[in-house]
Amino acid sequence: MYITRAIEKTILNISQTFPVLLVTGPRQVGKTTLLKHLATEDRNYVTLDDPMVRQLAKNDPSLFLQRYGTPLLIDEIQYAPEILPYIKIHVDESGRKGDFWLTGSQMFHMMQHVSESLAGRVGIVNLLGFSSREIQGIPSEPFSVDSTTLRAQISQSRRMSLMEIYQRIFIGGMPALHTIAEMNQETFFASYVGTYLQRDIRELTQIADEMKFLTFMTAVAARTAKPVIYEEIARDVGISSPTVKHWLSILVSSHIVALVQPYANNMLKRVVKNPLLHFLDTGLCAYLLKWSSAETLERGIMSGPFFESWVFSEIYKSYLNDGKKPPIFYYRDRDQKEIDLLIEQNGKLHPIEIKKSTNPSKQAMRHFSVLNLATKSGQGLNNIEIGEGAVICLIEDLLPIDTRNWYVPAWLI
Repeated sequence: MYITRAIEKTILNISQTFPVLLVTGPRQVGKTTLLKHLATEDRNYVTLDDPMVRQLAKNDPSLFLQRYGTPLLIDEIQYAPEILPYIKIHVDESGRKGDFWLTGSQMFHMMQHVSESLAGRVGIVNLLGFSSREIQGIPSEPFSVDSTTLRAQISQSRRMSLMEIYQRIFIGGMPALHTIAEMNQETFFASYVGTYLQRDIRELTQIADEMKFLTFMTAVAARTAKPVIYEEIARDVGISSPTVKHWLSILVSSHIVALVQPYANNMLKRVVKNPLLHFLDTGLCAYLLKWSSAETLERGIMSGPFFESWVFSEIYKSYLNDGKKPPIFYYRDRDQKEIDLLIEQNGKLHPIEIKKSTNPSKQAMRHFSVLNLATKSGQGLNNIEIGEGAVICLIEDLLPIDTRNWYVPAWLI
């Protein structure tokens, strides 16, 4: 069963603009399925997972291109970066748009080759697992706190109960878990993690100690929705702080986690510099931490952080699916004042708090005031105006808090 992806329009637009399209993202998020679905009948397909094909691509790239022709879809391009200069020569000679569609599971290593070989010739999109809107089959657009936009989306969205939301959090967004009825979640993630460690971590990064890296992934999962403290992770895993930074960069590059940077502004003098960490697939996070069901997760000590990371990932995906870099930051200062998310849109900064509550008080947005205090004489933060804000929570309906802030139900994002 094919589920329509929100990123389809973005991909087709890029293919009509650039001679080369690269779709990257974690394993098993449906990159190949998506491109095969969009491909016309005349586009050939080849995967570099095949050892014989890979050998040809690495040893004789020119013959490889002669053999398969164009338009061509090449799967797992990271296994044969030697072919990229030959693709450059081909597209420079032909001048055609969309001749090559490429997929890659990993960004590290590959992106250096792509940027060097195909500069100005490749359009890159990042695909993650299903968003909640994709699962429901409803239109998707970049998340906005604008109250008019939110009200318009109510009729398109389906209300979800607390346990429906946590079931979605527990399963995550991997397509196989939503399209294959007999797929066992624990079996799927065990295979997923094993493949990631053996093929991507060992082969592409030359990290020899896979079990130590798994321990590191688990330690990172336990810190989802928290600021990164490198020394703390290093102590728990038994590695150095520089190693933590290097390994964390691998998780970021392979789209396992996202690091949200603190909002930088010369008027916010006391802001901390540590990035905020979110696991991008809460199902994988739950597997690593050995949560056995949505019910136990919802009642557990990490219920709140999982809810925060799920909300973040939904907002994050909404921008990626539209071909945009997510304009998402967070705020935390030395006085422990925090704002979970700051979205910068159209010259405005929108503060967002995320609360696992059906009836959060106005205190939930008490730290929004730090943004107003930083403005001087009517001027915004570096000419950024403070826009409408939101408390995303488990409330049943979209409701105003005051004239510029809203309670937003999680099922609406």
